Amino acid sequence: MNRRNFIKSSGAGLASIMLGSTGLLSWTPRAHAATISKTFYITEGTITQPDGVDVYFCGFSNDTASLNVPGAQLIVQEGDTVAITIVNTLTTDHSFVIDGVVDSGVIKAGTTKNFEFIASKAGSYLYYDGLNAPYNRLVGLHGGFSVMPQGSSDELYPGSPTFVQQYSWITNDVDPVWHNAVRDGNTPTSKFKPYYFTLNGRSMRVPGNPDYGNPDIDSGYAKDTRLTGSIGDRTLVRIQNAGLCMHSMHFHANHVEWLTRNRVIRDVWVKDTVFLPNNIGSVDVIYPFETPPDSWPPVSKGHYPMHCHDEMTQTAGGGLYQFGLATTISFE
Repeated sequence: MNRRNFIKSSGAGLASIMLGSTGLLSWTPRAHAATISKTFYITEGTITQPDGVDVYFCGFSNDTASLNVPGAQLIVQEGDTVAITIVNTLTTDHSFVIDGVVDSGVIKAGTTKNFEFIASKAGSYLYYDGLNAPYNRLVGLHGGFSVMPQGSSDELYPGSPTFVQQYSWITNDVDPVWHNAVRDGNTPTSKFKPYYFTLNGRSMRVPGNPDYGNPDIDSGYAKDTRLTGSIGDRTLVRIQNAGLCMHSMHFHANHVEWLTRNRVIRDVWVKDTVFLPNNIGSVDVIYPFETPPDSWPPVSKGHYPMHCHDEMTQTAGGGLYQFGLATTISFE
């Protein structure tokens, strides 16, 4: 069998989100339902990790020349019809699934499939490839899908605490041995051993690293991951976990308002650390951008971390510390 052509990417274009110019999810409410159309191209290639290792990935990409991991963030409102076209450019079968919402069925190698569904319930969802589970999802075939309440611009669900801006984060953990097995058409047989941990397809960089501050590569500076606001800019963060590892998401400077777990509305807790379930688990939180209560004298500007208290996620390549799943919270 002929080897497939590979797309090589060193960082730019790894995460493709439908965003405003600042990296925020952009949304304007409507009084009526609409039809929202999106075409994805299932592509493959390699992504260079923080330790310089190229790892195989697939993605729901924006065109045949790109590799987008995760796929484009889609945001719609309740009642909208979502029309999806999937162009499978690979020699393997794939699918498009949103649990409880839509299942495309098998999309055969080298074929195109069109389907529609109704976005019937507000919330934060993950779309992913349900075939060869969980391997196709883990190697990059996933993305975020957000449904706003009808006519609302500032609620997660009708009557929820309100916000003024919103972000979408997708976490993933990468075992390059498993990725290579999928590349070669095999089922992984080794024990899962993650070496890289990402937020919207990127990892953190530290001062002195040549990629530090590069918004195309550094998750601390990428516009779709770096939380940016001023006092009063209450920010909804939709967090989806595409990976196999559970996470303990720790926010500095402010506690967050914890609204949901796995789309189940909960009593709102105010916490600095939030448990994120694995295997398509999700949480929704509001970061309030209030004056940090422990600061003295009180401050309104500054940079603070968001990182995980599961220490392995702060590394890359088995020990490269502070090159993992983390970002920056910027008070401006």
